[in-house]
Amino acid sequence: QVQLVESGGGLVQAGGSLRLSCEFSGTRFNINAMGWYRQAPGKQRDLVAGITVRGTTKYADSVKGRFTISRDDAKKMVYLQMNSLRPEDTAVYYCNAPFSTGNWSGPFLFASWGRGTQVTVSS
Repeated sequence: QVQLVESGGGLVQAGGSLRLSCEFSGTRFNINAMGWYRQAPGKQRDLVAGITVRGTTKYADSVKGRFTISRDDAKKMVYLQMNSLRPEDTAVYYCNAPFSTGNWSGPFLFASWGRGTQVTVSS
């Protein structure tokens, strides 16, 4: 069964840190790119950070210098270390794998998104 499972979210005060984890399984394909996305209420789901199999990373301008994405292909895991969190980082965070690093907005290898993990940052 192909699936994505995100975890690690929670409630944190502004300035705090969280580490999100994403476990991907059920696919026999080598995954080139993995990304973390977030969706706040009433807004679209946007890329937060992405990483290729070579370790090349991409970050949204709003999180540069604060968030770090990493991956462990042996464990089929992708992580997002989030530091200096701000109230505007509040959202549900998801992971997925775009077919092409030329378009981080999709289409995606995993047709079904996971449940995501809620991150809430209080001021």
